[in-house]
Amino acid sequence: MALTGLEIYKLLPKTNCKDCEFPTCLAFAMKLAAKQAELAACPHVSEEAKAALESAAAPPVRLITIGDDEHKVEVGNETELHRHNKAFFHMPGLLVRVKDTLPLAEVEELVERVDSYSVDYVGMVLTLDGVAVESASGDPAKFAEYVKAVRAKTERPLILMADEPEVMKAGLAEVDGTTPLIYAAHADNWQAMADLAKEHGAPVAVHAEGLESLVQLAKEVRDSGVEDIVLDPGTRDFHDSLNVLTEIRRLALEAKPDRLLGYPVITFPGEGVESPAEESMLAGQHIAKYAGFIVVDHFDPAVVYPLLALRQNIYTDPRQPVQVTPGIYEINEPGPDDQLMITTNFSITYFSVANEVEGTGRPAWLLIADSEGLSVLTGWAAGKFDADKIATTVKTSGIADKVSHRKLTIPGAVSVLSGELEDELGGWEILVGPREAVDIPAFMKMWNT
Repeated sequence: MALTGLEIYKLLPKTNCKDCEFPTCLAFAMKLAAKQAELAACPHVSEEAKAALESAAAPPVRLITIGDDEHKVEVGNETELHRHNKAFFHMPGLLVRVKDTLPLAEVEELVERVDSYSVDYVGMVLTLDGVAVESASGDPAKFAEYVKAVRAKTERPLILMADEPEVMKAGLAEVDGTTPLIYAAHADNWQAMADLAKEHGAPVAVHAEGLESLVQLAKEVRDSGVEDIVLDPGTRDFHDSLNVLTEIRRLALEAKPDRLLGYPVITFPGEGVESPAEESMLAGQHIAKYAGFIVVDHFDPAVVYPLLALRQNIYTDPRQPVQVTPGIYEINEPGPDDQLMITTNFSITYFSVANEVEGTGRPAWLLIADSEGLSVLTGWAAGKFDADKIATTVKTSGIADKVSHRKLTIPGAVSVLSGELEDELGGWEILVGPREAVDIPAFMKMWNT
């Protein structure tokens, strides 16, 4: 039975030393109980307490890290089968595969494109996570050459893919000092691959067809001394992937004593479909259900963008709306005579309004109220974007010192607040803007002071 936060706290040192990076031992205990931290983060726990806590405190899905520093990818530590129950915590790594049978110049050009790709999404910069280099040739020297070339073009994490241990060894020699994922250990080579994983301090993926075979292989690799394991159950199509990945997550959350399915899963959506379009659809399924690393075979910005946006949305805590910092935003270098509008700090609301205003080329002031991340109508209904909140924002923001006029435009969806706002903001004229952001440009043309 899982221990409660207070039961775990009784077994901790209770020094509040903060070495675990939590403010108190109680806070750390609560995170352990929620499966959101690892006991290893506490350097002072006694051996007796460690033995009692390890199985209870370990998250159901082990945290696996590849790469280093700012580009590292962490997957695992998940505690939920359904996102709406709490949240998913570590987004799956999305990587593009290259093979050493392609022309080297073509590989280098593709890696450069993957490395430099980024897109702004409601104030967040979304990027791909890395590159998987596969030894399709089976030649150790050629694999090493391609791994070295890829490493020279990107600092993002790598997955090294080879069946033969000697080939893998040659590739690993070219990424010394970094942490790649070794793919893959299977029934015929697992001991040699496990030895390489231990030598290089790298996680290793185990590949077997069927869950029983996968569990047995994972056990052999773990018993050999490798703790960081990634699972490949061999499923590739839509139906089997959905069933098997869901079953792996469900069994991991049941926290069986041997925990042999408590690891992230790697998927290859390009291997189970007949077209790049189907690959993107299957990759989207893997993002939602429940991949840790997703290796795609095609790079197309038109396809990558929706996958990154989907991933961001699924792995955003549903209890914490995405929001921007409240305050004054200057668009197109406004002066004191230019228009002033107000809206909420829900990110999508802010960027919808800001993008429309910026697109007009007209200068304007945009005042953002703290609605705790709620949209205009939701914030109004919850009392987070009412007349009192808007008036307080205007009075405390300092906007009155930046504009020479006293005209404030509120969203059309809360036009009902205009009369009350004129009472709250004596001397201010309240204008009612459009209900939809797309109508802002036409509305702005009518502005005059």
